[in-house]
Amino acid sequence: MTQSGPAAGSSAGPPSELRRTLGVGDAVVVGLGSMIGAGVFAALAPAAHAAGSGLLLGLALAAVVAYCNAMSSARLAALYPASGGTYVYGRERLSAFWGYLAGWSFVVGKTASCAAMALTVGAYVWPGQAHAVAVAAVVALTAVNYGGIQKSAWLTRTIVTVVLAVLASVVVVCLGSDASEAGRLDIGVSGGVGGVLQAAGLLFFAFAGYARIATLGEEVRDPARTIPRAIPLALGITLAVYACVAVAVLSVLGADGLGSAGAPLADAVRAAGVPALVPVVRVGAAVAALGSLLALVLGVSRTTLAMARDGYLPGALSAVHPRFRVPHRAELAVGAVVAVLAATVDVRGAIGFSSFGVLAYYAVANASAWTLGSAPAQRALPAVGLLGCVVLAFALPWTSVVVGAGVLAVGVVAYGVRRRRAGAR
Repeated sequence: MTQSGPAAGSSAGPPSELRRTLGVGDAVVVGLGSMIGAGVFAALAPAAHAAGSGLLLGLALAAVVAYCNAMSSARLAALYPASGGTYVYGRERLSAFWGYLAGWSFVVGKTASCAAMALTVGAYVWPGQAHAVAVAAVVALTAVNYGGIQKSAWLTRTIVTVVLAVLASVVVVCLGSDASEAGRLDIGVSGGVGGVLQAAGLLFFAFAGYARIATLGEEVRDPARTIPRAIPLALGITLAVYACVAVAVLSVLGADGLGSAGAPLADAVRAAGVPALVPVVRVGAAVAALGSLLALVLGVSRTTLAMARDGYLPGALSAVHPRFRVPHRAELAVGAVVAVLAATVDVRGAIGFSSFGVLAYYAVANASAWTLGSAPAQRALPAVGLLGCVVLAFALPWTSVVVGAGVLAVGVVAYGVRRRRAGAR
């Protein structure tokens, strides 16, 4: 099997290839921008609602599955440092079908996630005009991505810095408050085993941002060294942030209060007796959602580029801008679809479907990593990751499972139709 793209460490290549400009720090920041923004402000409350006092157990389980997936993705990305992530890995290690299915799961699921993040921005910035603000956010970030990957990495670094500062303030205020009670941190399973598994599935959605590092493989310097370092670094930092924030918020609101909170971090600082910090938290939430949206659009457009190159999507989407060296048509197409969704639908229900799609995507990644070695030590992490993805996917709410399976089936039918037409030529 040959390695795609220019030689590792090369910063330039033919006009049809992307420019390698991202180092370890840039790649880590892209992953942080995806994970922290999506999870801390969006996933803690529904996870607490599902698991009750078992929230922290759900967080730990999600982290274990995410770690296994991260290691599988890192090994694969080092071998195949091309845009497309698991779409490429599944194609090269398993078959064209499994690569396609991974790409389909990623593009469809993450497009819905993009719309959800855009609407989150609107809900925090101007609740009465959430759809209009969401569309404006999509247009603005699509323009940033169009201008080049370095501009996107710079903006993501700024967003991550702001969000981490806000989260640090929340942790300090909550843990230092008179309302903080260690007794609230009951590590039990009041939501039952099923609730803990469902919470882990929801929280895994928030951890999944490290995929953005792998899907940018064609734009990373020395990918064989950079990607395996960046993925576990980003995941470890995110887990530490999640754990600190979860403990702080639980200490003030308790599991029941967190599970019923509409804006959990804002409610926590208010309960801690510092209402002046609420506007700051709301701004931080909006900025975090912008960071997630930016990184999500980057990842979806690169997978779209890879699938278009192989003929699974319209060939026009494989074009790379001659000056900016970005997949500009893929970015514009993804931005247009997300803008339409953000303007017309309420995508809160799509978050569960997105989780299902992301877990299907990583199931293919783990199955691909399983083929990299025959020794038990080499196959242990992919095996645990694959099993974890399947269990968490089917522990999600049944509506998410049904819709997710239905959309994947549509993708399978489309693949079969394309193969039949290609065979008839």
